[in-house]
Amino acid sequence: MARRPEFGIGGHTVAAGERRTIELPVSVLSDHTPVTMSVHVVHGRRAGPTLFVSASVHGDEVIGVEIVRRLLRTRDLKSVRGTLLVVPIVNTYGFLNHSRYLPDRRDLNRCFPGSDSGSLAARLADVFTTEIVARSDVGIDLHSAAVHRTNLPQIRISPDNPKMLDLARAFGAPVILTSPVRDGSLRGSAAELGVDVLLYEAGEGLRFDELAVRVGVSGILRTMRHLEMLPAKRGAAARARSLRCDRSRWVRAPVGGLLRAFRREGDIVAAGTVLGAVSDPFGEKDLPIKAVMDGIIIGRAMMPIVNEGDAVFHIAAVRASDDAEATVDDLAAQMRADPLFDEDEII
Repeated sequence: MARRPEFGIGGHTVAAGERRTIELPVSVLSDHTPVTMSVHVVHGRRAGPTLFVSASVHGDEVIGVEIVRRLLRTRDLKSVRGTLLVVPIVNTYGFLNHSRYLPDRRDLNRCFPGSDSGSLAARLADVFTTEIVARSDVGIDLHSAAVHRTNLPQIRISPDNPKMLDLARAFGAPVILTSPVRDGSLRGSAAELGVDVLLYEAGEGLRFDELAVRVGVSGILRTMRHLEMLPAKRGAAARARSLRCDRSRWVRAPVGGLLRAFRREGDIVAAGTVLGAVSDPFGEKDLPIKAVMDGIIIGRAMMPIVNEGDAVFHIAAVRASDDAEATVDDLAAQMRADPLFDEDEII
């Protein structure tokens, strides 16, 4: 059998059957410290699709970095078909500064596809688009909620894309949310290049959440098996069906004060359900916060101090045919028993 061609990236090559970390030059800091984007390339011996997995596009969303770390330690990657490109930290500047943004105060996920002669954010986006996205067939971009918020593990996909819905179901997160593509986003820019991207949202900014990490690692491996990049796993437990959600709304604080949450992410609620209350520091006023529609709480604020109009609970409408409570109840038990996980191997 003819040997598979080498994989070229950033002026480097990786031979079939090898894995290697490549440093892609990005810029130089004001103190002359060079900045690079590190990409780990796993180039399989046998042909198959090219998948990229990226994390920390927003520098304070660190949970994806832990997901990537565990992914790269799995023995499964020894038998990869095709090519896996893993970028643990896209936004190095924000990661080092514990910030969502770049030094020029731009949101990297509004600057794609970027430009090699534009702002710092545009140049970073251009490197990622040119070296990673353009070489891939499909991608998984890992995110968390912003600082002081948390998200239930969920996959977000573009509307009216049966292929991505199929991949999202294979990933197996508890919620699949149809989400419009925003201008300048990685997902939107990749789609223009013909590269579909699953967006994984889970956990809280600047924090690790064990369940969210496990769902992320398991989901990536399941997606790779679905793409036939990995062999089928014998004895793998059947996943609960993900909840399909086509719309969502934030419930906002009616006044400023101290927030007490009575419900949490993953709870199934009906319109009018009291989700929490906002009180003044003297305890004289206590205003309830009520659900604006039936659905599942997929995100919420973690800070007990709120201002009037702050987003505090994110509710997604569940399709009537889905058994929402059964799906949510099964998630934690499945993660504990999931044979995709070998504790000694990936932790």
